[in-house]
Amino acid sequence: MIILRSLLVLLALLSAAQAADVVFPAGSRVGLAPPPGLNKSNNFQGFEDAEHNVAMIIAALPREAHWDLQRSTSAEELKKRGLTFEAREDQKLADGDAFLVIAHQEVEKLKLRKWIFAVLAQDLIALVTVQVPDDAAKLYPDDAIRTALSSVAIRPTVPVEEQLGMLPFRVGELAQFRIGGVIPGRAVMLTDSPSDDLGPDVDAHIVVAVAPGGPGQAANRDVFARDLFSTIPNLKDVHINSAEPLRIGGQPGHQVMAVGKDARTGSDVNVVQWLRFGSGAYIHMIAVARSSTWIPAYARFRQVRDGIDLQ
Repeated sequence: MIILRSLLVLLALLSAAQAADVVFPAGSRVGLAPPPGLNKSNNFQGFEDAEHNVAMIIAALPREAHWDLQRSTSAEELKKRGLTFEAREDQKLADGDAFLVIAHQEVEKLKLRKWIFAVLAQDLIALVTVQVPDDAAKLYPDDAIRTALSSVAIRPTVPVEEQLGMLPFRVGELAQFRIGGVIPGRAVMLTDSPSDDLGPDVDAHIVVAVAPGGPGQAANRDVFARDLFSTIPNLKDVHINSAEPLRIGGQPGHQVMAVGKDARTGSDVNVVQWLRFGSGAYIHMIAVARSSTWIPAYARFRQVRDGIDLQ
C-alpha cells in the first residue's frame, strides 16, 4: 500500500509539473510547452527565436473551419502556396481528433521546414504552425517540435484579468456584463449575451475603444461625434434625441443619445455614444440595448463608462 501511495504521489507531481510547463500566450485559450530557446513573441500569439528565425504561431479557429483547413493543407493546395508536401499524420488526443502536416518551403533563399498541427476540440480548432530554417534544425530537432506539439492544451476560458490586461485602458467596473471580445491594444466588448453566437434578440452590450487623434478644439467636437455615430453598424431608422458636450472622468467629452431599430432583428433599440477626449487620443464608447430594457441597462452602461481610465 505504501508503494502504491508513493507511486500515486509521484504521478501527481509529474502531472502537475507537465501542466506547469504549458504556457498560454496572452488572451489565448490554446497553449503548449515550447521547446527550450523559444520565448513568448511580442509580434504574434505564440513563441519565437528571432535570432534563428524560428516561430511557433498559435491560433484558435471556429470549429466550422475544419473542412476548409483540411482542404487547404492538402498536398495540392500546399503546392499552390509554394510548399512541398512531405507527410501527414492523423492522431487522437484527449482534446479531440488531430492531424499533423509536414512540409518544406523556401522563402527569399531561406529553406524552411514547416509543421501544421490542428486539434479539433469541442468548440474550436487549436492550430499551431511551426517554421524552422534548415540552418536551425540542430537547435530544434524533429523530436523537440513533436514533443511541444504533443503538449498542446486548451483551457475553457481566458481569465478576465488576462483579457483586460491586453487593453491600453483600465476597466474598473464590469457592471455584471461578461467580456464578449477583446481586440488587444484597442477595444473590448462587454455584453449580456450568454455566448458569442448571435441570438434571436438584442442583448445589452457596450463597446469601449481607444483611437488616436480627435479634435483639439471644442467647437469641432459635435461634428466629429455625429460623424462617428453615423458609422455605427446594424442600425436603421435612427433618430438622434440629443447631442451635447459633457465631462467624463474629469475630461472633456461628448454624448449622443438616439433611438432606432436593430437592422438584423427589427427590434426597437436605444443607443448612447460617449467620447472622452485626451491628449493625442480619445476613448470611444457605444452602448446598445432594447428600448424595453433601456433604463436599467443605461445605469449599468454609465457604471462601465465611469470606471474607464487610460493607463
